[in-house]
Amino acid sequence: MSTDLRTAEGMESRELVHFVTQQTRFALINNILQHPEQLPSMYELEELNPSVSDATVYKHIQKLIDAGIVKEVALNDDQRRQGYPWKFYGLSEDGREFLKEHNLLAAEETLQQIYDTISDKPEKMVKYENAPRPGDS
Repeated sequence: MSTDLRTAEGMESRELVHFVTQQTRFALINNILQHPEQLPSMYELEELNPSVSDATVYKHIQKLIDAGIVKEVALNDDQRRQGYPWKFYGLSEDGREFLKEHNLLAAEETLQQIYDTISDKPEKMVKYENAPRPGDS
């Protein structure tokens, strides 16, 4: 594995596994994995975690970004549309590799199938799911 994961606190591999499998952070990683584009917006992450405050979702996404597991990606200015999100969150290459090495991606396909069965999504969430993402033509 690359050494690009930011272990500013000097975390060993075992400590990083414990860090990413903390309940809220692991739920957010699973939300990213199950998303159709694997790039949910902050709103989508908040909606998928109704028992957690929006501030807590944001805080834990920031921690995952700081650790190098998650990356924030944004649409270019010319791709942004009013009323749609423009920042999205996905696994970094190093983060995906780390999770794979520690067998934490085993349920990825199942998570996507479960996500596909959610039928009571708010209209705004469906709209955001279909929003342009970085890399879309």
